[in-house]
Amino acid sequence: MPSSVTSSTSSTFRAGALCGALSGLLIALPGLVEAFTGETSATSVPLALAPAFALPLLTALHLRQGLAAGSLGKIAATMNLIGLGLFGGAAFASNLVLFYLDEDVVDETLTGPTIPALSGSAAVFAAGCALFGAAMIRARVFPRVPSWGYAVVLPLFAFLTALPDSLLTSALHVLVGVILIWLSAALWRTAPGVEHTTDQNRVPV
Repeated sequence: MPSSVTSSTSSTFRAGALCGALSGLLIALPGLVEAFTGETSATSVPLALAPAFALPLLTALHLRQGLAAGSLGKIAATMNLIGLGLFGGAAFASNLVLFYLDEDVVDETLTGPTIPALSGSAAVFAAGCALFGAAMIRARVFPRVPSWGYAVVLPLFAFLTALPDSLLTSALHVLVGVILIWLSAALWRTAPGVEHTTDQNRVPV
């Protein structure tokens, strides 16, 4: 593999890992704080921004395991990217718009197709996470524990975060953050030796 291609791929992995670690922190730390304070303006802002930083991570994870994951990985990554875009938009609106409105205004706003659209976004995101997690488990490129966590915990997170603040929702935020940080760390470790690990992806699992 040409050194320029290797350098570019390594940079992509490192950028994805850094963004993923930041996304994990932006989810885990507010979740930890909200266990004691409930939702506040200070915790809403990072939660609204976190999904945007998860996009480069998802892209880099797919690139790293692409050959080993096969067609399932391609389908899963596409659905997960679409779901993350939809779910991220919903999270942004919820944490930076609806959070600052009175409950009566929110009830008036969430009418017509809004609720089905939000539920649909969560469903697509959950399905995408489950599929992409399954692709990671199958490919065996990343550690099994966070791969299973991605497949199981993130789909639950998509729906249970709509519940009122509680220790359960706070714990889910922290757990999701840990999973993203773990995967980011695993991705970062592969970046310096891309030229040595690429051939491993050529072996179907």
